[in-house]
Amino acid sequence: MGLSAAALTAGCSGDADDGGGPTETGTPTPTPTATPTPTPEPLAYENPVFEPILADPTAIRTDDGTYYAYGTQDDWGDGEGSRIAPIVRSENLVDWEYVGEAFEEKPDWKDGNVWAPAVTVVDGEWILYYSLSVWGDEDPGIGVATADSPEGPFTDHGELIRSSDIGVPNSIDPFYIEDGGTPYLFWGSFNGIYGIEIGADRRSLAGEKFLIAGERYEGTYIEEVDGTYYFFGSSGSCCEGAFSTYRVEVGRSASLEGPYVNANGEDLRERPGEVVVDDGEAFHAPGHNSMVTDDAGQRWLLYHAYDTDQFWIRNTPRRPLCLDPITWDDGWPTVPGQSPSTSRESGPVVDTE
Repeated sequence: MGLSAAALTAGCSGDADDGGGPTETGTPTPTPTATPTPTPEPLAYENPVFEPILADPTAIRTDDGTYYAYGTQDDWGDGEGSRIAPIVRSENLVDWEYVGEAFEEKPDWKDGNVWAPAVTVVDGEWILYYSLSVWGDEDPGIGVATADSPEGPFTDHGELIRSSDIGVPNSIDPFYIEDGGTPYLFWGSFNGIYGIEIGADRRSLAGEKFLIAGERYEGTYIEEVDGTYYFFGSSGSCCEGAFSTYRVEVGRSASLEGPYVNANGEDLRERPGEVVVDDGEAFHAPGHNSMVTDDAGQRWLLYHAYDTDQFWIRNTPRRPLCLDPITWDDGWPTVPGQSPSTSRESGPVVDTE
């Protein structure tokens, strides 16, 4: 460890009593040291971490350390009806509690249900992008809403993207990211994954759309790691119970706008990506992921999957919330075993003090 010239001079001359050198009797006086902050122990977890349903989850951590996750509008079969973008909250990523609905009233700029929300916060304003669609919708779209709190209620500001206007069929599943301070929105469902720059107000479009992945995918999530961008997309069918074929795949790029490639260097606009998570023993058709980081710097994948003990709640696909760590295999992210964990595992490190 280097010392300053002043420190060296004082130490050599013996003229200064700095509290850490010899006393007049020659007995050293110890220099006080700060007590190290203990590192929290990993929490044990077991999937699912929230049930009965939190499909198409998006997750975010607030400045006070609280995690929030938001899901697709669904009827949980408890007599409360269809929840419009349900919100759950956790202090540790393991124990989640239901908070409420994002909206007091469903947006009405078109017929449909609120699917696959994406949430961010900019200068203290919470911004929620959402899909408004029904099955087989010929002209779905994406809206934007804002709130003063992550728990809402969110005020709707109406349509941002409409399939017929932007020229992309099935324009749902929004994802928000900033790159170098510039905000972007990505979206798409089995008709190509597109991105576009949006305005500084986060409520308007500011650029031209560009294609980053092919018709294989929906449920975009992008994570930048040390200058490399990783696109996570869900392929297969999501909502057919035991017959669903959902799984998460990944490609990577040196640029947010792509091209994203698999391990063989093949472009995801034409070829499959690398598998992140697929079917397992107890969970089926995992997909539509989000990602958060714990206090040890470990990334955690949050996603929905069917519990094979119960695929449906009446006519609603029963897709609870699952959690698993991201590991790295030769530079590619995956979860251990490429399938949802089924036993009690060592989990996140979260300082809740």
